Amino acid sequence: MTKVALFPGLVVDEFDNPVEVAYVGDEPCYVVNDAGFRRHIPSEQVDRQVLEAMSEMIKGSEDQISEQAAKMLGQDDIFSMAMISSMLKNVDKQLDALMQTGIPEEARVYLGMMGFKVRINVHGEVLELEQPGMIEPDDE
Repeated sequence: MTKVALFPGLVVDEFDNPVEVAYVGDEPCYVVNDAGFRRHIPSEQVDRQVLEAMSEMIKGSEDQISEQAAKMLGQDDIFSMAMISSMLKNVDKQLDALMQTGIPEEARVYLGMMGFKVRINVHGEVLELEQPGMIEPDDE
């Protein structure tokens, strides 16, 4: 079980209304207003869908992403690129740790400023993952 919701403030319902985060016991939940009924959806259910979608976007581009990330960090030597590439290729192993610690507040604020948004329905299914700057498959 996760300890924190990963995307508080970045999740909206089908009608673009912000979704709150609340705890049921020690389990974080996204709370969707369903015509006055507050549906509590375990955050892990939504967060895993988002992380899986993001990891699918990374697959096949690990080398290019690691090269650019190393340049941005000023560590564009072969060892740094290999380390970043290895982390990206084993991203599934990183997800469990992320689910326990959460995403830092500054990173969530940055994602929000960039227009990142997760749209879910009342059942906790991710309908849309808005990531500005991403090329739509139809536009390629």
